[in-house]
Amino acid sequence: MKISTFLLFIILIMQLSTLINITVFDGAGNAVLLAVHTISFVAAIGFYAQIRSENG
Repeated sequence: MKISTFLLFIILIMQLSTLINITVFDGAGNAVLLAVHTISFVAAIGFYAQIRSENG
């Protein structure tokens, strides 16, 4: 899987989870969702940095 595909997948998951939280749960899980988004973002940046260092 290309790095750009992985990063776009992370963004898609973040946007869909926000949409579901707002529409279905009326924003009740904002704190949990923020934590999940932060973890996803840090994981994506780490994955990107690892791939960049392997490819030089």
